[in-house]
Amino acid sequence: MSFEMVEGVLNINATAIMTTAMAAVMLLIGYFVKNKVTVLGKYCIPAPVVGGFLFMFITFAGYMSNTFTFNFDTLYQDPFMVAFFVTVGLGASYKLLVKGGLLLIFYWLIAGVISVCQNVIGIAVGKVVGLEAPYALLSSAISMIGGHGAAGSYGDTFVKVGFPAGVEVGAAAATFGLISAVLLGGPLARRLIVKYDLHPDENDTFESDVDQINAASKGALSGLDVIKNVTAILVCMAVGTQISGWIGDQIDMSFPTYVGAMFVAVILRNLNEVFHFYNFSFSLVDGIGDVMLSLYLAIALMSLKLWQLLDLLGGVFIVVMCQVLFMALISYFVVFRLLGKNYDAAVMCAGLCGHALGATPSAIVNMTAVKDRYGMSRKAFMIVPIVGAFLVDIIYQPQTIAFIKFFVPAASELVG
Repeated sequence: MSFEMVEGVLNINATAIMTTAMAAVMLLIGYFVKNKVTVLGKYCIPAPVVGGFLFMFITFAGYMSNTFTFNFDTLYQDPFMVAFFVTVGLGASYKLLVKGGLLLIFYWLIAGVISVCQNVIGIAVGKVVGLEAPYALLSSAISMIGGHGAAGSYGDTFVKVGFPAGVEVGAAAATFGLISAVLLGGPLARRLIVKYDLHPDENDTFESDVDQINAASKGALSGLDVIKNVTAILVCMAVGTQISGWIGDQIDMSFPTYVGAMFVAVILRNLNEVFHFYNFSFSLVDGIGDVMLSLYLAIALMSLKLWQLLDLLGGVFIVVMCQVLFMALISYFVVFRLLGKNYDAAVMCAGLCGHALGATPSAIVNMTAVKDRYGMSRKAFMIVPIVGAFLVDIIYQPQTIAFIKFFVPAASELVG
């Protein structure tokens, strides 16, 4: 870490290791505060969110007072995210995917329809408030489902065709979406659970099948077993990111690195069940995944620039507020009922709010907060990550490009 004065402002520059260490400390502070402030636990606010928000407000105070600023090196943020999705893939046994097949497809279609609705809302509300189509679309599925990465990419495209605020609007909308995602999902699920007196179904055969398939082998893991499990994660990360890069070259557009890594992990898990390459430990891999997710989200929230929300002025602010209101209403009154009006449905609604407004890690951390208070939903934890990480893009990307080609013809050649 280094310190320097630049135009009267103290710049605190944190290396990648220092950034990660600070995120870990803020994560522990988040758990401490959550345990002390009962309302946070009551409404299922995730600990990484509590810690990340506390630091985010500190950096915001420095910016507003023009006295200090933090410059973070987030080098490890993406590897943490990729590692998390690998652990999700390693938990996806074919036997379980088959059992959850119909519900998975149904949830996927719901998520896809919601992505279309977000773009319709953006264009419709944008026209009412006089917001230009590119900025309306940047306040819709691009930033809500696509997150900061898609917002930056499409925002840059719109800048090239004459909309200079594209990058700023995209970043602000994505920031607002991410914050809304982690604040909405847990309380919404909690409200459904309390209102309908929902509980995990202890007689659900799916639950017992999951426990049986993922049961640890007899005896404690040896040191070599642990190394093999960790090596499997690292190899999936390496091979998967290479495959994602190759796919991106073939389709001439960005392809998320974590998607390739997750599906390599799915393949390895199921090959290992047949050929027994190593002693796979679901509990170990799941624990590693929890750590990776928490660190990723802590870094992501800690390094958010809250002042970007100052760019959410006028029509853009109205559009993103409508997006959040839409997600709250459709999740509570429609999706919950379509998914079965049970405990699994409530937890999946928390996840849907997470990845439809922010990112898939937001969905998982929302569901984890609900799980910690009310109990596990195996179906939700199997289905939501797969849909949020990859399947929804199959619907979201093409229809978003279609909206751009229709409403922003000048950008047509730049988006495929």
